[in-house]
Amino acid sequence: MRLLVAWRPQSAGEEVADVAAWIGRTEEIRVRSATVIPRAWETQPGSEEFHEYREWVLAETQACMDSALGALGRAGLPHGMLAEEDPAVVDIAPTETKVLIKAAEDFAADCLLLGSHPAAPRGRFRMGSTADALLHCAPLPVLLAPRSSKLAKNGVTRVSCSYVDTVQSHEALRRASDLAARWKVPLRLVAFSPSGATMYPTNVPFNGNSDMMVEWREQALALLDRGRDRALTRHPDLKVQMDVGSGYGWSGAINALKWKKGDLLVMGSSELGQFNRVFIGPSTNQILRHSPVPVLVSPV
Repeated sequence: MRLLVAWRPQSAGEEVADVAAWIGRTEEIRVRSATVIPRAWETQPGSEEFHEYREWVLAETQACMDSALGALGRAGLPHGMLAEEDPAVVDIAPTETKVLIKAAEDFAADCLLLGSHPAAPRGRFRMGSTADALLHCAPLPVLLAPRSSKLAKNGVTRVSCSYVDTVQSHEALRRASDLAARWKVPLRLVAFSPSGATMYPTNVPFNGNSDMMVEWREQALALLDRGRDRALTRHPDLKVQMDVGSGYGWSGAINALKWKKGDLLVMGSSELGQFNRVFIGPSTNQILRHSPVPVLVSPV
């Protein structure tokens, strides 16, 4: 697996380095960090300001490379898992999105690893502007690192897959089952059932009875059972578990499940996205906000 780690200067946390090292404790990987320094203005070649700016760029580039490689080393990533050529790259550009996608393509990355906005609660992910853009256009899977998350010392110990029996979740299931089989860990198929008449707050309260909640849970288990058959058809020796999280709102539904420090959650992108592009919808966004474990979003 080849990971491109998006590293920012003065990062509020080193969660991307921690997740990269966590994956590195699961299998042999190759890692390259990429930093984009936003360009605020243009300078005229030959001017005194141009020379001062050029010197600053050289110094900042080296500082970014040193901070990224230092974070990966502190996280415990073996030096041998860094990219042999250019383990850290820095570019100057007006925006980060296109540059990071190009850097991922140049590295032939299997996924792009992003950290959380520093305002996120501990153990949760919150999108910044760059993550928001990449989660609506990236042509490769995006791995999201929650802020200051606690990760298992022995790497990924279970792959969970959010499954609703759609074309998008079929792709997520294929990727999740392939990872679980390769890493020789269990696959858990999960469905989330926020309580209420809809998945979002309403003006008029709905007091559904317990029989209706039981029926919804049974419907979710039937979906997961079909997903289990798909996974076992692809990998007959795979250990597959199923679980439904029911609770008040998205937070309650997600927290109703038991999560381990070794869990990786895999999700498919929304049906509104272009072919071979990540595009998250409102439900995916809610799961990302409340997931207590790293999330891999797979393009369709």
